[in-house]
Amino acid sequence: MVYKFFEKLQKENITLEKSRMDILQVNLGKLCNLTCVHCHVEAGPTKTKENMNKDTAEEIIHLMDRFSFSTLDLTGGAPEMNPFFRMLVSAAYQRGLHVIDRCNLTILLEPGYEDLADFLAESRVEVIASLPCYSKDNVEKQRGRGVFGKSIEALLMLNRIGYGQETSGLILNLVYNPVGPHLPPAQKGLESDFRARLKDDFGIVFNKLYAITNMPITRYAKYLKAMKQYDDYVELLYQNFNIHTLEDLMCKNMLNVGWDGKIYDCDFNQMLEMQMHNGAPMTIFGLDPDKLEGMRILMGDHCFGCTAGAGSSCQGALSHS
Repeated sequence: MVYKFFEKLQKENITLEKSRMDILQVNLGKLCNLTCVHCHVEAGPTKTKENMNKDTAEEIIHLMDRFSFSTLDLTGGAPEMNPFFRMLVSAAYQRGLHVIDRCNLTILLEPGYEDLADFLAESRVEVIASLPCYSKDNVEKQRGRGVFGKSIEALLMLNRIGYGQETSGLILNLVYNPVGPHLPPAQKGLESDFRARLKDDFGIVFNKLYAITNMPITRYAKYLKAMKQYDDYVELLYQNFNIHTLEDLMCKNMLNVGWDGKIYDCDFNQMLEMQMHNGAPMTIFGLDPDKLEGMRILMGDHCFGCTAGAGSSCQGALSHS
């Protein structure tokens, strides 16, 4: 059965349009030191070609000057592996933007990145760290052998330099993804469980936990199909559509930029090559801020992944209704 997200919204007489662009989310490329089964980017160590170059990175900086963004949200792959990651962080910090680094934690322990944690702290970067579970078995089922121990070591390193500590101002948030094809449990309760287990078992502290639904596209879709669970998972998302999530969808106030400068409504649309267009495909080069507000958001059936249950965004659950 094929589900139609657009038709679902039509029945509710709802349209989705861009509002004022507040968040600039930049995907620096698909290069990563891990190969996770749930990764919608299909990132990995061999993805060396799909990586942002200097010209595009410099245009990103020009974009910060033309728009009134409050936040620069850097993702990947492992965004820190891009040679212009630090240039972008520094430029945003100098301009007073809040900077987010979506970090897989293990990159902090890789050779050549020994000073990365200190750099993030000096630039007051918020670290949003992937930790699918507080259980070793569950983490390594999703992310690979040895990843859990390295993640714990990296979290302890971040705690030592002030991240997650109440009075430091250095924000450390964690991201939970379900290991299997189901919706995340209630974010608040899950956060309490994470907080207790990480504190008791390892002495780790953090600020918030974000529960994010796995999107049935690209690598994760292939995994679900191989396990003969794809149709059931899509049905689950459809049946749990929650209209209360629509008001706060991240695509409304976010401009997502790919490694090559093409622009999208969100990172999921980017991976599906659903490029924003205004008579022609749009890029950051020469982009006019005034032409974005009010544009229709491109939708697909994958949007049920953001609107099922409590909803899902880059900042976790959207609704508790």
